[in-house]
Amino acid sequence: MEHFFVLDGEKIPFTPGQTIMDAATTAGKYIPHLCYKKGLSAHGSCRMCVVKINNRHFASCTTKAADGLIVRNRTHEMTEGRRTSLQLLFVEGNHFCPSCERSGDCTLQATAYEMGMLTPHYDHFFPDRRVDASHPDIVLELNRCIQCELCVRASREIDGKNVFALAGRGMASRLIVNSESGLLGDSDFEATDYAARVCPVGVFLKRTGNYGAPIGDRTFDERPISSQAATASGADHASDVAEDERRALGEVATELEAAR
Repeated sequence: MEHFFVLDGEKIPFTPGQTIMDAATTAGKYIPHLCYKKGLSAHGSCRMCVVKINNRHFASCTTKAADGLIVRNRTHEMTEGRRTSLQLLFVEGNHFCPSCERSGDCTLQATAYEMGMLTPHYDHFFPDRRVDASHPDIVLELNRCIQCELCVRASREIDGKNVFALAGRGMASRLIVNSESGLLGDSDFEATDYAARVCPVGVFLKRTGNYGAPIGDRTFDERPISSQAATASGADHASDVAEDERRALGEVATELEAAR
């Protein structure tokens, strides 16, 4: 017997053990998210994927799907809350979208467009964050970090290195590198690590080959982030992305095995 829950009025099938996010993504439905990535442990920290179930709020990436759940995702209330969270993320860091090489490929930017964010609304903090250019292949642009911890989990769970971590609390929280000097160049990080590819913004910048895709050919230039998950072709795109990720995970696993 098929299991299903209701997401914004539509039946979404699921298999026992799947989260609401996993089932919705498999069905080609878009729930906004920043710190979720298929293949990595769920974190639930960005709160972008929070949905409403029976008048209570839950992170859809950590909440198990169950029969008969009535899940509200794309409502005015949820969009307003997500837009506020996005505005806070933009003013908390230093994001220069017009000049950023990840513009058009940035999940944070694409999600802001999706939520109808037109201005930051709040005063910018302009935090003083360093740029780590110690690595021969990758520049670590910490001004753009949104502390989603995807690179932390990717390094630990896929790369098997544990290069990154978050330190501090509240406003003092920041991404750090686990090396004696605290510099990326003194760690065992490599440009081929999955941690370098999983970042939703522009923290990991290659020293060469940037701006390779012209404006108009970038991931979110033609279609908004939601349509790439919610349309039939979007479902195919999602499958392609999942396949790319599986292939990437397989390649990394092979490399790790060969290195042992």
